[in-house]
Amino acid sequence: MLTKRIIPCLDIKNGRTVKGVNFLDLRDAGDPVELAQFYAENGADELVFLDISATEEKRKTLADLVLHVAEKVNIPFTVGGGISSVEDVDVLLKCGADKVSINSSAVKRPELINELSAKFGSQCVVVAIDAKQVNGEWKVHLVGGKVATELNLFDWAKEVEKRGAGEILFTSMNNDGTKNGFANEALAKLSEDLNIPIIASGGAGTMQHFADTFKEGKADAALAASVFHFKEIAIPELKEFLNDEAILVRM
Repeated sequence: MLTKRIIPCLDIKNGRTVKGVNFLDLRDAGDPVELAQFYAENGADELVFLDISATEEKRKTLADLVLHVAEKVNIPFTVGGGISSVEDVDVLLKCGADKVSINSSAVKRPELINELSAKFGSQCVVVAIDAKQVNGEWKVHLVGGKVATELNLFDWAKEVEKRGAGEILFTSMNNDGTKNGFANEALAKLSEDLNIPIIASGGAGTMQHFADTFKEGKADAALAASVFHFKEIAIPELKEFLNDEAILVRM
């Protein structure tokens, strides 16, 4: 049985780590390189960096940040935000990223998933899906959750897998930042429908929420931000708790 992974997520805006609720009301959470180093030394299995500012300059900022992070951490890290071509990914991997995460660009041009998978291998390609329940149906949203689409979460996830994605990072916009738990029902369905790992994102508030998403949501990894950034949950204690719950984690 594979161990379940704990992944802190750093949302980056103007070179700083920020965190909001339901994708809004962002507040500062610290220096991303310092945070990355702290997490790598304190039991995180992986890291995810998402550049959430939509400015043109974000490509350069991201590459510089990746270089600095790569110098400080010894665990895999995924970088996302503004990636829309094979060239973009090439730059980030050369700077030290292990994987890339694509979201809006994959919806706009699904062939990008095929291209990246063919060039760099599926293990390098994470497709992030932000979805919101609208009238009882999960709809995919783009551009940091600002743009609604008619795409159904489960249909899109199946297509993403077919096109060569190695992993899906599913964020429930309804749960994001609420600390009321993950969207386990949707996660369990994704897990049932697909053969690639699913990372749960959005809603972590307690250690029990992590246990629930592994047991009920069948998630392969759980990603969280504010509970880690603001020291509400420490990863070593979380792993002890999960271990006691008979959930396999890397201690």
